[in-house]
Amino acid sequence: MNLSVEIGKIKLKNPVMTASGTFGFGREYSEYIDLNRLGAIVVKGLTVNPRGGNPPPRLFETASGILNSIGLQNPGVDAFIERELPFLKGFDVPVIVNIAGETIEEFVYMAEKLDVEGIEGVEINVSCPNVKKGGMAFGVNPDDIFEITKRVKKATSKTVIVKLTPNVTDIKVCAKAAEKGGADAISLINTVAGMAVDIDKRRPVFENIIGGLSGPAIKPIALKMVYEVVTVVSIPVIGMGGIMNYRDALEFLIVGAKAIAVGTCNFVNPYCTVEIIDGIKKYMEENEIEDINEIIGSIKI
Repeated sequence: MNLSVEIGKIKLKNPVMTASGTFGFGREYSEYIDLNRLGAIVVKGLTVNPRGGNPPPRLFETASGILNSIGLQNPGVDAFIERELPFLKGFDVPVIVNIAGETIEEFVYMAEKLDVEGIEGVEINVSCPNVKKGGMAFGVNPDDIFEITKRVKKATSKTVIVKLTPNVTDIKVCAKAAEKGGADAISLINTVAGMAVDIDKRRPVFENIIGGLSGPAIKPIALKMVYEVVTVVSIPVIGMGGIMNYRDALEFLIVGAKAIAVGTCNFVNPYCTVEIIDGIKKYMEENEIEDINEIIGSIKI
């Protein structure tokens, strides 16, 4: 049975990845699951300098999901290379690094710094809704997406993935801009912008007011956008958004995603990534499918 897929230059042993920001740098989850079983690990978003993130509260539970306003808390790109990368290199799993810059120059700088052994790809984060500089401001403008992708592609030998925001008028235009800029793959969706209000204080729950909604509530939105993007680009698409089990994952593969990324589910069930891998295998066995590629893009319209 073949579960392997290719994303740019990266060969994944199966199509199940982790979504950036939900898996840390893998250390905590290594106590629960064998990281070697994963298709790829996408680490927490990095910035040039360390970030403390937004003030608490940072998470707020909603119907069928959570709002987060983390604010890209991270130790910075240098600390990642020095402290976290050696740990990750101890596993037989591709490592993809999510990068978030406030300027195009910062994206380029990090791409150059991360063009080292042990890293297989960079994921350009132009889609974070809860930071005041950079983030989604780039992701809603196709010209910016094109320019950032083009510059990062020149700065690294690694596979370049562009992570798109759903908070746009037409996701297809943004996807085509990333492809035109030289992206090897596209990942979508990031969180949907939302907010919550404390009715006793009559104030927003988050000091930053806006947060990012993730979890099962956004799966239908994500699935629809992945389906739309697959129809207009020729590069691989990585689908994510509300994937909680193998059935959810298969929906994304059937509409054409080459791989999927699991996010919020990791908070609920630290074993969910490997359970999804096992579930996909069982589905293939029951349906006498020998190659995962027979499932990818098999939707009947």
